[in-house]
Amino acid sequence: MPQRRIVTGRSQEPRQRFAEELRQLRTARGDSLRQLGERMGWDWSLFGKMEKGDTLGGPEVVQALDQYYGTPGLLLALWELAAGDHTQFRERYRRYMALEAEAVSLWHFAVSVLPGLLQTPGYAREVLTAGGLKGPELEQQVKARMGRCELLDGEDAPPFRTILSEAALRTPMRDSTEWLKQLRHLLQMQERDNVNVHVLPNSAGMHALMGFDVWYLLLPHGHTVVYTENGYRGELIEETAPVVRLQKAYDSVRDLALSPAESRNYILRLLEEVPCGSST
Repeated sequence: MPQRRIVTGRSQEPRQRFAEELRQLRTARGDSLRQLGERMGWDWSLFGKMEKGDTLGGPEVVQALDQYYGTPGLLLALWELAAGDHTQFRERYRRYMALEAEAVSLWHFAVSVLPGLLQTPGYAREVLTAGGLKGPELEQQVKARMGRCELLDGEDAPPFRTILSEAALRTPMRDSTEWLKQLRHLLQMQERDNVNVHVLPNSAGMHALMGFDVWYLLLPHGHTVVYTENGYRGELIEETAPVVRLQKAYDSVRDLALSPAESRNYILRLLEEVPCGSST
């Protein structure tokens, strides 16, 4: 039997497919988002977020849309597939990676793990192993992460600034030799003109970016996007208002952090504390 061809040209990722169907149905009807909101009795911005994939909305909204468009059960079925899809954030992460490759400037805050752009292979392997990866998939992801580090190489490499919470630097690797390599790598990277490393000491207290890592990308056309992530999910943020709020939050945390020179001295002191031997 011949392999079935994909003939619609639409996304096969459930969350994105749901968003595409919503957008196509509305445009075919000739409604603007505001008109749709007025006719449905919901805030039009909700439908805009649903069509961009920022939210799925609730089942009651989707059922009402099915009735409005004359598609009984279709949108609700797509909604259920999107809501139950455990890979729903991979496509958004792939988009972030594409944008990262284009960025003319990057800045970052690390709450508990050192940023991928500054990791050694040993550190990356231990972090990914702790996340449940093993075997060929683990080695593939380590290789991919090391390839990502090449972004900071070369004469045209973008400037990169990171603020590392003290917790990230006070969580050592099991192998003290590998941990020494990682700390020395941080110092070597900090010597580059395009890399600035700050340490945020625990004594700084509560701050505006507690609980998640944040990446900021300045794109060639002057627009900034933000990617936030915790241990369970990531979110790409492109809307101006939340990006501006997160930029202000980053600035406030940077004001609390040590200077690059003070941070270098901090990492040097940390190196002296690492015990000798093959494991901590």
